[in-house]
Amino acid sequence: MESLEIDTNNLSVAPIQSNEALFAKIRYWIRHVLGVDRAVGFTVLARVWASSAGIVTVALIARFLSPAEQGYYYTFGSLVALQIVFELGFSFVILQLASHERSCLRISDDYEITGDPIAHARLASVLQKSVRWYSVGAVLVAATLVPSGFYFFAMHQHGDTVSWHLAWYFDAIMAALNFQIDPILSFLEGSGYVSAVARLRFMQSIAGSLLAWAALASGHGLFAPSMMLFGMASCSLVWLCSKRKLLFGLLWYDTGSNRIRWGEEVWPFQWRIAVSWASGYFLFSLFNPVLFAYRGAIEAGQMGMSLSLVNAIQAIAVSWVSTKSAPFGGLIAGKKYRELDETFSRALRQSFAVAIAGALAAWLGCIYINLHHFRFAQRLLPPTSLGFLMIYMVVNIIIFAQAYYLRAHKQEVFFLNSLVGAVAVALSTFVVGRSYGAAGIVLSCCILNFGGLIWATYKFRKYRILWHAP
Repeated sequence: MESLEIDTNNLSVAPIQSNEALFAKIRYWIRHVLGVDRAVGFTVLARVWASSAGIVTVALIARFLSPAEQGYYYTFGSLVALQIVFELGFSFVILQLASHERSCLRISDDYEITGDPIAHARLASVLQKSVRWYSVGAVLVAATLVPSGFYFFAMHQHGDTVSWHLAWYFDAIMAALNFQIDPILSFLEGSGYVSAVARLRFMQSIAGSLLAWAALASGHGLFAPSMMLFGMASCSLVWLCSKRKLLFGLLWYDTGSNRIRWGEEVWPFQWRIAVSWASGYFLFSLFNPVLFAYRGAIEAGQMGMSLSLVNAIQAIAVSWVSTKSAPFGGLIAGKKYRELDETFSRALRQSFAVAIAGALAAWLGCIYINLHHFRFAQRLLPPTSLGFLMIYMVVNIIIFAQAYYLRAHKQEVFFLNSLVGAVAVALSTFVVGRSYGAAGIVLSCCILNFGGLIWATYKFRKYRILWHAP
């Protein structure tokens, strides 16, 4: 009888090869079906953490803050958002400018820059002008926020005995510090460090949340917003130290006659972005101060907590599109319009699906806690109002995606949309909010947003065809 020989080497290799094939399929599915690359992965991780941490934060707020203090907590955030007036849309413009110039350059692992010398000079010019403006802007932010916040809270206390003064001052100063740092992160993101910046934002989210929780749990709850900002700034400064060779090299680079002429090249585009950015305040941050002034801190707190839930879902969902801003710029610079459209369409579908799933889960959760009479339900808006707020958010996802796509062309065609939308929302918030409170605000804004979607989609289709014509 012939002996049967068994190749033990093949037996050991086959399972390994099988596992590798399985992992390869999983990686392909994650990257190409779900659209999760490293940049999206870290961005989503940061925002999932922020959303999960937000649940912990909400629980700590409900545990350690009174309903009135909750109103102050969220109104702090709405007033700090006034810094957008000084931001002037610079961060987005910086990212787009850097991505266009970076497409002609190569940055080595030790931060040596090679390639087109003109693009090198223009890239350096972007950073130099950004740092100069934001240094001045940070001083203006602090000088404006501190007294304006003091005046607002002093005039609308409604008999509250909340100690808010020191907490507000610290929050305003930390906001100014982050205002100074953020454009540098936008510049590095546009320069090709998309996944690295996304990873940093993940670490920022963790550090900020832990410090905010410590403030809440230790009985200093109104310091939580400023501690969140302090944690974010600390992480940024530590990380930027590792990029000092690149940054200092560009800051001291002699741009000569190749510097960007901001007034001629950028400002015609940027001023429209600036108005759109400022209009965003009235679209998203005006609700809390109006309710605080007209209806009191408790209703403002309900709106604030509901908005924080909505914003968390929105932040995760929009990641699929927002992380493509720099790649969009590179594809446009190379006139790869078909690849651009495919990338955008895939990202929009994924973003919209996540928004719908998140909104539905949150709304059903709100219904559940109201049906079972949980005490926490009193800290949120009623299910009907929260539902309209979720619809408002889902519609915004589509508008945001269209705006990211068009602005990657270094053009701002949503200027009039943003301005008209801001005026309409501001008027409805003041008029309806005074008489009908949060319920009236969210319903009127939801109706207005559908009109905004129709107008935005018309412009998106028009300019996409116009700019990509052969």
